[in-house]
Amino acid sequence: MKLTVDGRSAYAYTGGKPFDATRPCVVFIHGAGHDHTGFTLLARWFAHHGHAVLAVDLPGHRRSEGPPLADVAAYARWLWALLDAAGVRQAALVGHSMGSLIALEAAGLAPERASRLVMIGTAYPMKVSDTLLATAREWPLAAMGMVNVWSVSSIASKPSFPGPGAWVHGSNLALMRRVQANGGPGSNVFLHGFEVCNAYQGGLKAAARVRCPATLVLGRADQMTPPRATKDLAAALKARIVHVPSGHLQMAEAPDATLAAVREALA
Repeated sequence: MKLTVDGRSAYAYTGGKPFDATRPCVVFIHGAGHDHTGFTLLARWFAHHGHAVLAVDLPGHRRSEGPPLADVAAYARWLWALLDAAGVRQAALVGHSMGSLIALEAAGLAPERASRLVMIGTAYPMKVSDTLLATAREWPLAAMGMVNVWSVSSIASKPSFPGPGAWVHGSNLALMRRVQANGGPGSNVFLHGFEVCNAYQGGLKAAARVRCPATLVLGRADQMTPPRATKDLAAALKARIVHVPSGHLQMAEAPDATLAAVREALA
């Protein structure tokens, strides 16, 4: 589904069903270096079970026109502008990694419009090591390899998304490379996403303004956003916490458990 947001083209996957703004809406927001495809399973399930679904490509990522936005707050404003363009007043916000911070900020920015908040693979503060940032700046492909190793907790995840035998490591690395290449010569979308996460300081202020029920879906073996880094955020949100058997790529490594957690959170 194509929309115009702030004068630029924006894309959102609707889960294989025509978008109907009269139905309860769920918005899926991807993380750094990713796009909407990480949410395909969840988007399709909710779209085929009575929901209106928008799994977005953030600006500068794949099918949404760039450039990437300056910070988490700018992405949160863009998200509500996209929902305005789609004719949606209220929605459940589901974000992964960087997308979880955007969902949090959006829920705090317009608390009356957020019906649920689900943060997958999250942490606050979401600090990124100086080594990773430096490598991403000088050798982004090498940095993608580092992130890939840290994001996946197992050598071979079965069954895995989109089905048994899928190569989680290979598909994640290929996706990061595609998103990076889509940015065009001279751009470094991969680095920018991690800089946005690292710089975000508004998490607890946003959490204090959130009114809707919140759920954190955390990978037990997550090295990128370890579960222990959610203590203050969870307390501020009075959030329900669900652990799934995975690393940072919860939707790919533990698709059934992650879907079940989100279904319960939005029930």
